Amino acid sequence: MRVVDPKGNHGIYPTEVAIKMAEEQELDLVEISPDAEPPVCKIMDFGKFRYEQQKKEKEARKKQHTIELKEIRFRPHTDTHDFNFKTKHAKGFLEAGHKVKAYVQFRGRDIIYKDHGMEVLARFIQELVDLAKIDQEPKMEGRRMTTILSPAKKKTP
Repeated sequence: MRVVDPKGNHGIYPTEVAIKMAEEQELDLVEISPDAEPPVCKIMDFGKFRYEQQKKEKEARKKQHTIELKEIRFRPHTDTHDFNFKTKHAKGFLEAGHKVKAYVQFRGRDIIYKDHGMEVLARFIQELVDLAKIDQEPKMEGRRMTTILSPAKKKTP
């Protein structure tokens, strides 16, 4: 097997000799590439190696941003003030990097006002056109008319 020591020197040795070399240096013999011809092993402190790997993974998770789906609910006859208030919340969600699912809930006989629901969602999309892109066009799902918006990519100067 090909053995790489901590100083970067390498050579081809029998398995017993490689294990003995690792024991002399009080380190571990770790198989790096078993499919290579001959297999590649490295003499290293495996505990330290695992610690470094875990540290890197933790740092990567810390920098990771999870995107949440925030919901905004309207009714077919939502008033202007309520509409503006909810649109302001949606702008905040989009600026924070979250997706927004806006829906118009039809209850009882409201279902006959589908055109009012479409107008509400169209006006909502128009208000947020500069901040968001449309992932899903408005469509009926049971007694709800839904649309999904996601944050638009920011232009770099």
